[in-house]
Amino acid sequence: QVQLVESGGDLVQPGGSLRLSCAASGSIFSINVMGWYRQAPGKQRELVASITVGGITNYRDSVKGRFTISRDNAKNTVYLQMNSLKPEDTAVYYCNAYVQSYRGSPYYDYWGQGTQVTVSL
Repeated sequence: QVQLVESGGDLVQPGGSLRLSCAASGSIFSINVMGWYRQAPGKQRELVASITVGGITNYRDSVKGRFTISRDNAKNTVYLQMNSLKPEDTAVYYCNAYVQSYRGSPYYDYWGQGTQVTVSL
């Protein structure tokens, strides 16, 4: 089994910054893509940013230039630095990882439990 544990969510004022972290543990041989998704009340879950094991990144348009995703492969950890936060960034943020547990085994998607980010005065 694989566990993803997120941290760093908080209440922050517009224009502020937060850094989210997500550490993967358990039966891990290789992690391909890691990413951050978010879900606001009444809305579908959406991809915020992703990063491959080689460091190739992808961002949704609304966060480009404000958010930065990074990862530490040695620690199986992914980060999301969020700057210039806006009220519309308010959501539960979920970590996602595409994990191979043993050499030659299939890759499976795993999700964290979510961390709340609230941007408000």
